[in-house]
This record gives sequence, structure tokens and C-alpha cells, in this order.
Amino acid sequence: MYRIIERRMIVPNLHELTVEAPQVTESVRPGNFVIVRPDADGERIPLSVADWDAEAGTVTSIFLQVGASTSKLARRRPGDTIPTYAGPLGQETEIRKYGTVLCVGGCYGIGSVYPVARALREAGNTVIALLEARSSYLLYWQDKFRSVAERTLELTRDGSAGYKGHITRLPEILTLEKIAPDLIVANGCTLQMMLVSRVTKPLGIKTIVNMNPIMIDGTGMCGVCRLTVAGKTKFACVDGPDFDGHEVDWEEFLKRRKTYNPEEVHPLRKSGCASHF
Repeated sequence: MYRIIERRMIVPNLHELTVEAPQVTESVRPGNFVIVRPDADGERIPLSVADWDAEAGTVTSIFLQVGASTSKLARRRPGDTIPTYAGPLGQETEIRKYGTVLCVGGCYGIGSVYPVARALREAGNTVIALLEARSSYLLYWQDKFRSVAERTLELTRDGSAGYKGHITRLPEILTLEKIAPDLIVANGCTLQMMLVSRVTKPLGIKTIVNMNPIMIDGTGMCGVCRLTVAGKTKFACVDGPDFDGHEVDWEEFLKRRKTYNPEEVHPLRKSGCASHF
């Protein structure tokens, strides 16, 4: 059993989860993820690692409360235990000196791109962060990014913080801010990463995305997390989760992500979890 050190809602529907898991901190790297189960009957949930403390033996992730299992996880309190916390899993993000790197984070991706930004800065890169959300009250961890990024920009759909509009304004923002990135790393929902990849492809800027398909075992055994990259089938759990965003078959990926949406909502309605929020 793994002890929860902290679980708190940091913005609506987004939770910060810190778990005591020293076996993970021994080898975790930016880009890795863990598999979590909220209880013995819960499904396995892949969560990107957002931060860790090797001395304390703790690992932090940000998760979005969507269905029954994430709602169960959102009800856990400090001191509670969970039966599964497996990791680190996946390939780590390639960290080296690129030059100028733009790290784009949205939703839970703000958390998962943070350790990447930190490591890139430590490798001697000029790191610029762009945090995006529907509104300012959905942004978080700005201070953490300011500690590792030369500049931290914000983009909100309603204009309540930073630039106003959608991530499709990225080419314009790069021009206005006089940023010429050698690499872009985008972490967030499928739509965000797809749009970033589409607007950067004509610009010829290499774009790395952190894919988040449906997973079960997280070790390449089940094949549920398959996606098509550069015309070839890849497993996000062992070949990724990082891929070149310009090579991902986004239309196929979107369809697979939506496959179990009705089944996910049904147990949430029947379980009574939704009534607690």
C-alpha cells in the first residue's frame, strides 16, 4: 500500500496528488509516468510525473477529475493508502542542449511539462514557458515556472490573463514576443497538442508531444495504448509517451480517445461519486 502525503484541488477539477513512493524517486526522469489505482476495485490510471522529492521519497502528479476512478482518487485524503503506484514507466524526455525551448502546458499538462522545463534549463537551454487555459482561475504553478524559465507567458481563452485566445495564436505570439524556438514541447489535452503540432508544422519547428491514450498495464503487454506515428503502430507506454507531434495520426488518436466516454460516465452517475462534488 502507498501512503498519500497530500491530495488537494488546486483549480476546479484538477488535483495535486503526492504519494510516498521511494522506489519511484530512485530512477524517475522527466517525461515518465506512473500507474495508479484508487482502490482495490478501481481501474488503472496513468498519471504523468509532475515533480518528485528524492530525499523525502515522494512523487507528485496532477490529475483531472473526469470519471468514476478519478473521482475516487479525488476523495482520498492525506494518510489514506492506495493499492497500486507503479513506475516510473515510459521513456524519459530527451534532455540535451537545443538552444531555445518553448514549453507549452495546458490543464494537467502544466504540471507534467514542469520537470521537463526544469531539466532543459539545467542542461543549459533558454527555456520559455507558455501556460494556457480557458480562464486565469484555471492556471497554476506560475511561480514554479518562473523559477526555471527565462519568461513565463500566459494565454487564456477569455483574456483574463496574458494573451487572449486559443493556442492557435501561437505563431502570432512567437512573432510578438520575438521568440525563435529550436524546439517546442507541448503537454496537455489531445486537442491542445494536436493544434500546437498543426500550427508549428508549417513553421518547421520540431514539436514534441506527451501522448495520453487509454492504458491498462503500462508495460506494452495489452496494446490498448497503440497509436500511429509516421505510419507505424507505436505503443505510448513503452515507445513513448513522447513523440514527434508532426508525425502523429491525430484523427485516429482522437477517435480512440473517445471510444469509452459513455462507459466512463455511466459508472460515475451510478456510483454516487458525483454527489460529493
